[in-house]
Amino acid sequence: METAIFGAGSMGTALGAYISNAGVVVDMITRNKAHVEALKKTGAKIGGTVSLSTAPFDGKDGRGLAMLPAEMKKNYDIIILLTKQLENAAIAELLKNSLSPGGVVCTLQNGIPEFGLEKMFGPERVLGAMTAWGAEKTSPGSVAITSEPGNWSFALGSLSGKAHPRMDDVRRLLEKMCTVETPQNYIGARWSKLLINAAFSGMSAVTGCNFGQVAADKRMRTCALYVIKECIDVCRAAGIHIEPVQGKDIVRLLYFKNALGKLKASIILPIAIKKHRLIKSSMLGDLDQGRPCEIDAINGVVSDFGKTYNTSTPVNDRVIEIVHSIERGERKYDPQNVGLFAKLW
Repeated sequence: METAIFGAGSMGTALGAYISNAGVVVDMITRNKAHVEALKKTGAKIGGTVSLSTAPFDGKDGRGLAMLPAEMKKNYDIIILLTKQLENAAIAELLKNSLSPGGVVCTLQNGIPEFGLEKMFGPERVLGAMTAWGAEKTSPGSVAITSEPGNWSFALGSLSGKAHPRMDDVRRLLEKMCTVETPQNYIGARWSKLLINAAFSGMSAVTGCNFGQVAADKRMRTCALYVIKECIDVCRAAGIHIEPVQGKDIVRLLYFKNALGKLKASIILPIAIKKHRLIKSSMLGDLDQGRPCEIDAINGVVSDFGKTYNTSTPVNDRVIEIVHSIERGERKYDPQNVGLFAKLW
């Protein structure tokens, strides 16, 4: 099969390194010219909580090739998509001409991007997967994984929940890195990941803190708990069952209706996020560069579902409001922004 990672930034480079080192040819595609040149010349260097490197992605001796999007010439059977959702419409137009007749796009993007991608490609050409690990780029060709080994996983599926002819092919690729689950209730699994992203990536973008710092600070942790509570409320209103995360029933552990339940959830949350405590929201990089970020594709999904199902989401709404104000240059991400959530509960 012809395989590519489109959007080979931090997460894509890490995944591509594991796939390549397992002997599978994978092309690495990104708009970052310096990153492309480094991957072609010296290969990928993966650090952080692990240490590994690859041969150069130079297309020689049967190896994959690192390239810019404009240099794509093949038709791919599997394209793993890791770009920002803001670009999906334009990217879909490009990738439609780069898929083989039976080819599939597997999105590893945050939020629930499958809804939009299915409209662009057709349901039969779209799979999705959630990642339970994080990484950040450190220099051209180099990334650091920020989650501790032994706790990584993917959850792979489609919105229909039906079997897909490419499901096993994609699963075998992702398994080169870590365990792959294939939940039948894929939308419920998507929401379990979105719930964590909305709470921790959202609050990370608001405060500039990593996930561990958000969980350790009492006020930030309280905000994150209310983000999670609103996610669960909108799912209940929509009739969506949120799946467990790595065997843990996050609804039972983190949902609360009274002070005692809130106290229990507050104690559990830092423990639950411990192995991912070093992760920072990728949105912080966008904010630093003055670029729009994916807040509408994460907390915005919760807010939109709330409107659709007549369920209040004031904390998620405030996260969105604050992050957009940072985008406009009206304020900066700062731990003191947590004060802007006063009196919302």
